[in-house]
Amino acid sequence: MSGLIIALVGNPNCGKTALFNQLTGSRQKVANFAGVTVERKEGSFTAPSGRTVQVLDLPGTYSLDALGPDEVITRDVCLGKVAGVALPDVIVCVADATNLRLHLRFVLEIRRLGRPMVLALNMMDAAAKRGIKIDREALEAKLGIPVIETVAVMTKGARALIEHIDTQGVEAPKATEEKDPHVEVREILSAAVVMPRFTAKIDDQLDGILLNPWLGIPILLVIMFVMFQAVFAWSGPLMDGIEGVFGWAAEAVRGYLPEGLLQSFIADALISGVGSVLVFLPQIIILFAFILVLEESGYLPRAAFLLDTLMGAAGLTGRAFIPLLSSFACAIPGVMATRSIHDIRDRLTTIMIAPLMTCSARWPVYILLVGAFVPERTVWGFASFRGLIMLALVFAGIFSAMIVSWVMKLIRRDKTDSVLMMELPSYRLPNLRNLGLGLWERAGIFMRRITGVIFAANTLIWVLATFPRAPANATLPEIDYSFAGMIGHAMEPLFRPIGFGWEICIALIPGMAAREVAVSALGTVYAIGGSEDAVANQLSGVIASQWSLATALSLLAWYVFAPQCLSTLAVIKRETNSWRFVGLTTAYLFALAYLAAFATYTVTKMITG
Repeated sequence: MSGLIIALVGNPNCGKTALFNQLTGSRQKVANFAGVTVERKEGSFTAPSGRTVQVLDLPGTYSLDALGPDEVITRDVCLGKVAGVALPDVIVCVADATNLRLHLRFVLEIRRLGRPMVLALNMMDAAAKRGIKIDREALEAKLGIPVIETVAVMTKGARALIEHIDTQGVEAPKATEEKDPHVEVREILSAAVVMPRFTAKIDDQLDGILLNPWLGIPILLVIMFVMFQAVFAWSGPLMDGIEGVFGWAAEAVRGYLPEGLLQSFIADALISGVGSVLVFLPQIIILFAFILVLEESGYLPRAAFLLDTLMGAAGLTGRAFIPLLSSFACAIPGVMATRSIHDIRDRLTTIMIAPLMTCSARWPVYILLVGAFVPERTVWGFASFRGLIMLALVFAGIFSAMIVSWVMKLIRRDKTDSVLMMELPSYRLPNLRNLGLGLWERAGIFMRRITGVIFAANTLIWVLATFPRAPANATLPEIDYSFAGMIGHAMEPLFRPIGFGWEICIALIPGMAAREVAVSALGTVYAIGGSEDAVANQLSGVIASQWSLATALSLLAWYVFAPQCLSTLAVIKRETNSWRFVGLTTAYLFALAYLAAFATYTVTKMITG
């Protein structure tokens, strides 16, 4: 029996991704469409008949007419015009049953494509709780397409959809008389839907608190505070366990293999280098968990509204909030998410300040230095002092971004004010299955970076730090005679005013590939060039004993600003189609990084003597 290809389409917040997770489970992969930075998610499942069904989760869009990259990809995939992507046999248009007034307009657009399609009427449980009554047969007759009820967050909530596609098949809708979409939506709602009220009572009650002019911002700050406290408070045992395993593995290799190049490569480059980054996986998972919960609960768009006035003072709108918040995970999806910003000047400003958000790649550096130089103690009887420092670093990036945006607002005086209009989805409890799959996906991305970019960078660092070998009459550590030592010592005069030694200079080079590589590079450098006691200790203990507080704080200040991520710069080029913006972003970030590090180093030395 031949396989089947289906494409899921729908507005944002319709539950499309939850339905995709329900259908495919863990049998999914994430990549980009060829030639663009639009994300593609694919998965598969086996239908009751035994045939394999391939599922493509297309970008969520409000319309096919905006002609942005997401809308173009969604439309062209549905029409079979994207190279390397097969024409879907069936289009499954997912709509939120509690908000058909908005979602039906998109359903009508998809119907006009003339492709075989079915409407998945999702969130039917939430619609029933709100007293919304939908006559499925009447809706089916009005649209001229199959309408299937689904509850994507419940086990077997997609069974009816699977059975219909598998056994009955789907045909293209018959041509109908063209009507004004708004008129047709009103006719359909009048014939098939009874809605006692436009919004749920619980939504109004929660919005009365969370969007309150006096309570909203303090509640948001409390949420951010708890999030960054949890990163330190909950991850300690897991970090200790990972650290212990890698330390034991490195010592086992040194005890089993004879001293030489093979022992050094495995123990220093592979185990010590990669392990020094992998140890931060628990913190990154906790951070992602909070972001996913906020996203699944429906709170993120409301946070955007809360911050609209504040961000407006800096020359942005609240619509920039979600791209900037996405940048806390990684600046790449944050830059890509700016497509939702219609004003081109707002979009370019958001792209240029997105790298200032504290992405997950900075966390290994922050956690390493904060753990090494900030004492672990409790503040106010319950708060972690280290967690407060981390929160301060995050707000330093946010504050700097707002200042840069404000300066850009002064430069572009022709900027016109725009009104923020955004759909507020209903509040809902996060689905544990979706949270689990989301965390698994993000952990997989992090692990691929470990085995890809970081492994390659560590190998390069090991080669540079190992060759050429020290002469027979050498009096300095072996690494001083290597290519890495030569490069580090050559760079040191430029970075000496900000307190960076040659070891840090070496780590900055591979750190251009990905910021977190700097930590593994330091691990490799100290494992090769350090004493036996230094090698035996964890990296944080080594730098705590060899660096001054001024140097540590200077490096923290450097990483608040430095654009050490070539992937982000590449995406900026692809999103703006301009090397000019790449150059401007790189130049101003490096300038801010050097000035901030210089000021921090100088002031700290004056204070500490």
